[in-house]
Amino acid sequence: MLDKIKALQDEVAAINAATKEEAEELRIKYLSKKGLIGQLFNEFKTVPAEHKKAMGAAINDLKVFALEKINTLKDSFSESNLGANGVDLTLPGEAMKLGTRHPLAVVRNEIIEIFARLGFVVSEGPEIEDDWHVFSALNFPPEHPARDMQDTFFIEKDPDVLLRTHTSSVQVRMMEKTQPPIRAIFPGRVFRNEAISARAHCIFHQIEGLYVDENVSFADLKQTLLYFARELFGEKTEIRLRPSYFPFTEPSAEMDVSCSICGGKGCNVCKYTGWLEILGCGMVDPNVLNLSGIDSEKFNGFAFGMGVERIAMLKYGVKDLRLFFENDVRFLNQFKSAY
Repeated sequence: MLDKIKALQDEVAAINAATKEEAEELRIKYLSKKGLIGQLFNEFKTVPAEHKKAMGAAINDLKVFALEKINTLKDSFSESNLGANGVDLTLPGEAMKLGTRHPLAVVRNEIIEIFARLGFVVSEGPEIEDDWHVFSALNFPPEHPARDMQDTFFIEKDPDVLLRTHTSSVQVRMMEKTQPPIRAIFPGRVFRNEAISARAHCIFHQIEGLYVDENVSFADLKQTLLYFARELFGEKTEIRLRPSYFPFTEPSAEMDVSCSICGGKGCNVCKYTGWLEILGCGMVDPNVLNLSGIDSEKFNGFAFGMGVERIAMLKYGVKDLRLFFENDVRFLNQFKSAY
């Protein structure tokens, strides 16, 4: 039996493996319960008593030798797979979580796509503006309250420089550089000096629209907004226009849509009126056209503006505006979309 042990020891000393899997196969061949060394322990039962001590020691030495040899082979494969930073390159990579678009981006893109189907192009402008483009060119008189520090962020060293309060400033820039026909929408961030609450924020997003051409009527405005509302909220949506006032449009109106939650029957979301206000609109004041170098005797047009946050709140039933700015993944994961 000693000859058999010596032969196995020589065999184990000569073994090699090309892969970690082959090393595991060698472990099973020699060290498993039914392996070659395991069989020696079965034969040990028949060894005469006077030889058991020497034979047992020889088998145990063989087992330890084989175990060390095979572990050394396995460790060599692990070390060969380590990169420069000590990482095992054979380990499976960590799965990357796919992100999702912010709900405001989803709604913004959806609105842009709807108006694109009507031929409106997208135009953007600077967020830091001057008084002319934000107020003067839009028919705001010098005493208008929007010019007050309580509503607008002015630069202290130069009161003519301010953070825009609406994207109407981009409308002015387009009219200064482009002659009609003009058909464009103006998305972007705006800033107002308001206390942050569930329904207000000092930063929010707007999308405004402008259409200037010959013989544009209020009926064109109404039909455009009706199409927009039904594309965004559903084909059964109705709209209503209520008289209002804006310095840059005349006549002006606030537009409501029938509540998509209750179908116009009345609920706590629409305060039991059946209607939800979503935007302001009107026919462009002739003074605004003239100040931008467009002949108001030949051209006229309409304009509208909406808050993206308000649309998103209505569309998704969100009751607190601050949720859009907190970057809470638990909240944002609800708004997976193709946009």
